[in-house]
Amino acid sequence: MTSTNKTIQHARHWINGEWVDSGIKKESINPSTGEVIGSYVEGGKTEAEMAIKAAHDTFTNTDWRTNRELRFNVLQEMVQAFDARQDELATILATENGKILGEANFEISLVKPNLNFAASTIYTTYGRAAEWSAGKFSVVLKEPVGVAGISVPWNSPVALLIRSLAPALAAGCTTVLKMPGQTALTNATIADILASIKSLPKGVINMVTGERELLETIVTHPHVPTISFTGSTNTGRALQEEGAKQLKRFGLELGGKTPLIVFNDADIDALIPKAEKALTVFAGQFCMTGSRILVQSDVAEQVRQKLVERLANVKVGNALDPESDMGALIDMNSVNRVDGMVEDAIAKGAKVLLRGGKFTDGELAKGAFYQPCLLEVDDNQADIVQSEVFGPVLTLQVFDTEAEAIELANGTQYGLAASIWTQDVDRPLRIARAIEAGTIWINDWVVMRDEFEEGGYKQSGSGRLRGMASIEDFIEYKHIVMQPGVAGTSAD
Repeated sequence: MTSTNKTIQHARHWINGEWVDSGIKKESINPSTGEVIGSYVEGGKTEAEMAIKAAHDTFTNTDWRTNRELRFNVLQEMVQAFDARQDELATILATENGKILGEANFEISLVKPNLNFAASTIYTTYGRAAEWSAGKFSVVLKEPVGVAGISVPWNSPVALLIRSLAPALAAGCTTVLKMPGQTALTNATIADILASIKSLPKGVINMVTGERELLETIVTHPHVPTISFTGSTNTGRALQEEGAKQLKRFGLELGGKTPLIVFNDADIDALIPKAEKALTVFAGQFCMTGSRILVQSDVAEQVRQKLVERLANVKVGNALDPESDMGALIDMNSVNRVDGMVEDAIAKGAKVLLRGGKFTDGELAKGAFYQPCLLEVDDNQADIVQSEVFGPVLTLQVFDTEAEAIELANGTQYGLAASIWTQDVDRPLRIARAIEAGTIWINDWVVMRDEFEEGGYKQSGSGRLRGMASIEDFIEYKHIVMQPGVAGTSAD
């Protein structure tokens, strides 16, 4: 396969190793400036069915699913191909997504270890066998489930694509990727990178940019038995309900309301810069955004003052400006939605520690920028505490005891992640065991390793990505019983 989409200003789909330019033509917008930076075609049912057919034919008619060496080589070539285009990919990602360039580079840096770990599982994942009685054997094989549908969100389209794609390929699945329209030029750059991989067979990876109709077609199609979806909890529930009609398998990473739990013996000077980044990375548009800070009463005033000062000095600006600390939200609709949630919270009794908000004049008013906001809340059932904001809005709550801290932290439908801040040697493990969340950091935030599982409790999802469990969404177990008998006992 050869790449034909260099210097991308118009993004197309990539299906069966070919560029496909069908669908509704739309514009790609730079959220930092509001300017049109390119165009793309939005695919729907037709493009989804083309991609599914290509993936199904490749899975059925080639040795991709059984050829470990081929899959290993493809993943290793992918590492090299993404490395060679990192600067280009980071620039278009920052421009189109709004996150600052340093964060775009950080996102792309996650690709290499993810692919390397997935490649390592190809030669280390085995079935098992046993002779359970004389001359009677059972063999259990792990086989790829078939075509995997992968739905990728716009907030981290590179890292979150690879997080699902890598284990799917390692397992031997072929794939149909539903990519977000908000990052269409980024999607096309990724496809262009994939098109350069000489060992990748046609039809193994099929990428279509689109929205609801595309996703619905993938979820309801009988040739797509497993779905890996990253997105909102409400959408995840709806997809699972629809897929249940065909008993589809779902891996879901959904919403979160990550609490930072700060005890009175915490290192406050170490906490404050981490709390800032926990809120402002990707402008708060991150499932693990540290959107709640729970502070023990003894240190509450100190944390209040230092957080207000730190957040007030966050420099919001263009993604490509090296002086910017935080970039834009994805679009102006998101700015207005977030601001509406803040106004509603204030009207219902939240105390304003730092209002932040949208820009009403100057150059930044042209973009989807939002200054960090800090609200103090007494009611754990308040909407601003219970709902995922997906923007740089932090709520502060005060507690007195460990038991109260645990109750507040667990008091939402979400359970994706949490962060515990204390210098006590025993408290972190004690509290971590009581917190209902899939990932917990001690005196830190967002430390991720591909060797270890990531996923949510409660309404934050099902299944796990990263770690050895990541392959489970993409494999079937087959039990084969053989009874050749024992030598010298069978009749001639």
